[in-house]
Parts: sequence; C-alpha cells; structure tokens
Amino acid sequence: MKQTPTASADTRSADFEGLFHSAPISLWLEDYSALKTLFDSWRDQGVVDLETHLRAAPERMGQCAACLKVLQVNQQTLKVFAARDQQDLVSRLHEVFRDDTFEQMLTEMLHLWSGTLSFGNQTVNYALDGRRMDIQIHVQVLQAHATGWDRVMVSLEDVTEQVKAQAELVRSEQYARSLFECSPVSLWVEDFSGVKALLDEARDQGIQDFRVFLSVHPDFVSRCAQKIKVLDVNQQTLLMFAAQSKAELLNRLDEVFRDEMHESFTDQLLDLWNGNTNQMREVVNHTLAGAPLHIHMQFSVMEGHEANWDLVLVSLVDITARKKAEAYLEYLGKHDSLTKLHNRAFYSEELNRIARKGPWPLSILAMDLNGLKAVNDLEGHAAGDSLLRRVGEVLSSAAEGTNFCVSRVGGDEFVALLPGCDERVAQSFKDRIESLLEVNNQFYSGRKLSLAIGMATASTATHVDALSNEADKAMFAAKTRFYEDAKVERRR
Repeated sequence: MKQTPTASADTRSADFEGLFHSAPISLWLEDYSALKTLFDSWRDQGVVDLETHLRAAPERMGQCAACLKVLQVNQQTLKVFAARDQQDLVSRLHEVFRDDTFEQMLTEMLHLWSGTLSFGNQTVNYALDGRRMDIQIHVQVLQAHATGWDRVMVSLEDVTEQVKAQAELVRSEQYARSLFECSPVSLWVEDFSGVKALLDEARDQGIQDFRVFLSVHPDFVSRCAQKIKVLDVNQQTLLMFAAQSKAELLNRLDEVFRDEMHESFTDQLLDLWNGNTNQMREVVNHTLAGAPLHIHMQFSVMEGHEANWDLVLVSLVDITARKKAEAYLEYLGKHDSLTKLHNRAFYSEELNRIARKGPWPLSILAMDLNGLKAVNDLEGHAAGDSLLRRVGEVLSSAAEGTNFCVSRVGGDEFVALLPGCDERVAQSFKDRIESLLEVNNQFYSGRKLSLAIGMATASTATHVDALSNEADKAMFAAKTRFYEDAKVERRR
C-alpha cells in the first residue's frame, strides 16, 4: 500500500509564517520566560497577594513589562500601531503601553500569577502616532511552552469604535434616564397589553357598540384597570403623590385611582376602542395622604409598540391650583363678595332656568334691609357693611340644607327663590328667617337687624313675570309698616 508523504518541518514552519504574517488581526509572538522567573523570585520572597504587592510599589509593574520580550509581530500589527517596522515598534513600546494601561495590565498579570495560561481582557494601547485605542486582547501561552512561558501568542483587536458606540449608548440611556427622573412633570411608564387583549377579546365576541357594552357590563372597566402594569415612575411622581418610595406608591395605587377615576377610565377605554392611542383629559387622583389632585393627563402608546400597547407613557400635570383659581373666579362670578350670597346675575339665570324647567309651584321672598341708609349716613359705610354681612349670615343659615337660591340683588335688597314650594313652605321659611334675626340680634350688640319681607307664589310658568312684582309690592308694604311703627320717615 502506497503511503501519502507528510509535510516536512520546514514546510509546516513556512505555512505558520505565512498564516502569522497575513492574519487580519494583530498578532504578537512573545517570550514571557523572564516574567515567570520574576514571579518565582517574588514567591520565594513570600509574596502571596500579587495585586497588593504591585499596588504597594507601582514601579514593580514596570519590572513586569520589561520582562515581556517581543519576538515577532505581523503586518497587521505594524498597520494598527502605525509602526514602520518591527524594530520601530519594539523600540517605542513605552509609547504603546502607558498612562491608563496599569489597571488592564494588572488584570493580565493576575491571570498569569494564578496559573491561567489562556485568557482575554480589554485594555488600552496607544499607536505610535498618538492615537488612543481600546484593545480586545487574548493571551495564550503555547501548550508546548507551558512550563517556561518562552512562547506566548498575543492577539489584539482594535475595538475603539465599538467601545465608543457602547459608551455613547450608555450616555444616551443615562441622559434619557436623567430626563425621566428629573422631569418636572409626573411620568409613568405602563404596560397596557393586558387591556388591549381584553378589548380584542370583546371585538372577537362581536361587540360593536362598546359604549352600550360598558353600560351593561360595568365590571369590564374594573377588569381592564386590573390589567394595567406600572413599570416605572419618576421622582416628581413620588413628590406629587406624597410617596416615600416607588414601592410604596405602587403598592397603594388603589388609594390613588379611586372614586371619579372609574368614569374617566371608562372614557379612556372608549377612546382606545376607537383607535385613539394618544389622549389628553382632565382627571382627579388622590395623594397617599388622601388629598384630591386635579390632573391634566396625557396618554401615549410609544412608537413601535402600537401592535400590543406594552409600552405606554403617561404624563400628569397637577392643575389643582388652577382648578381652585377657576372655582374661585366662578364663585366670584356667582356670589356677592360681601355677604357670600348669590349675586344678581346668578339670581337672574336661576329664575330663567326655573321658568323654563320648573319645578312648580315657585315661591319668591323679596327682602329689604330696614334702616341701612341711616346707618351709612350716621355711622359710615363700614357699619352698614357689617349689617349686610350679618344679613348674609342669617339668610345662609336659613337656607342651609335646602335647594333655595338666596341672592343679594341690590345694595340692601335680597331675594330667595323657593322652587317646588307653595305658600305654606314660603311662610315657614319666612318664619325661620325672622327667628334667626332675633337670635342674631341677641348675639350682636348695637344696631338690630330688621328685614322687610314680601312673599308671592306662582303655580305655573305663565305667572313668573308678575311674581317678582307681587313679592316686591308685599315687601314695600312690610317696609312701610316698619317705618310707620317706628315713626321714622322713610326716604325713597
């Protein structure tokens, strides 16, 4: 049988040289035998912890580096390190391994000290033209030379661009995290995929009128709410909702979203059903301390997650102060600032509303503060204002717990609308006012309050126009009797 001839040692050596020099990555053939001798001497001196030994005297790392003898480098190495030739590179290795290479080289030394003869590491080298390079290094003590470390293959890969890209990604993530955490707006990252699954299930069951479906199955809203997963919240959220930590807030969400939220979440589901994945609305939440928060909410399914709604950004802006201001302005628009009763504009609107819709019968009490002009003339307007405030106290107390509309319609003129009340109820309310006047006069010293009160009742809307005039006439008659009884001439 004819045998195939084997390659000669010279041929194998030539092949190795060819592969070595044409390799697309930087290859270094080195001799670490002097390093092994140095390590052995340190061990003989009692060194056990190499890291402590090297950090105690950083110049010892220079001793280690001096022990590494470069035998051969390939063409890619010369290209990567901008060297003319191997002699140029070796003579300037102090420019290659410098500055921030200590920590990375320490890692390599620790591997070798512990007997690990094949390892990888990321380090920093410098090209001869000054470029800083992030390098992925792999060190392999060749198997036949494991005893003396006199042949070590080192491969280097320039990963500077990958490291820069990774660093940029980290910076970008940190920037986004900082924007999220430091935002002056409450931000919530949520998962609505469970909600979408329930909506899709309802569609598959043939539901077409979702509004009717929700009215028949209100429990569906609660089921959807339970499927929402809060993934993260920012610091402003904790501050807004008076929470000490994210864990505390997430464990007590039932205290935040309650009462009015069922109705607003129903509207939100209707919008989602109709394909509106970017929504804005005003809702009411509560802090963990129980205080109501008026919120402007913006809801957005994040781009790229429209298919399953698994990433949703919800921003909440506290508009409680604005709502209070609006409520106060609305209050001022409907109330008299001195007596806190309704004003003439509100009285007119309410009278028109009752005239259109009822209920019937409707009774009116027209009232006038007796003697106000004399008090203003003799004691000043401050004294007169004090009497008017007392009238406001009396009439507010009399109407408390009722749907009666009591208004100040002029300087000393007041009107009470009693919807759905006949003459008997109107007389009872008049008696209550007069009783409270007596109590008020006992409480306050000085001038006594006195109201001239006239009553009128209309059974249908056709009589409303004459109702105010009839009540005014009765009031003027009462006022005339007051001045006649007091023997004081009334100025008109």
